[in-house]
Amino acid sequence: QAELMESGGGSVQAGDSLRLSCDGNGVTTRSNCMAWFRQAPGKEREGVAAIYAGIGRTYYVDSVQGRFSLSHDNAKNTVDLQMTSLKPEDTAIYYCAAAPPERCIDKAWLREFLYKYWGQGTQVTVSS
Repeated sequence: QAELMESGGGSVQAGDSLRLSCDGNGVTTRSNCMAWFRQAPGKEREGVAAIYAGIGRTYYVDSVQGRFSLSHDNAKNTVDLQMTSLKPEDTAIYYCAAAPPERCIDKAWLREFLYKYWGQGTQVTVSS
């Protein structure tokens, strides 16, 4: 059973940057829809961004557009989430997830039930 592995979380100040990394492990990140979700305390998990590296397609939710960016490293089989201008409301556990590539279409990628593989999550805490 493949399991994704996140790394790079931590505690920072508002305005700082962090880079999260998702190791595909047994999942080929280039040929799947790779997404980042997050869950803040007391809130439901929500989609943040997704990438289908095979065709260079990316999606971001409005709240992170322009601040977060996805990148893919084929050699390392990783998908990174570069987060800049962090805000306290970005505080959450961040999860990496993988779904079949055909799920990487507008709006559909936000649906958690489409993702077969998940990581354990990494904590991001942003202080004001």
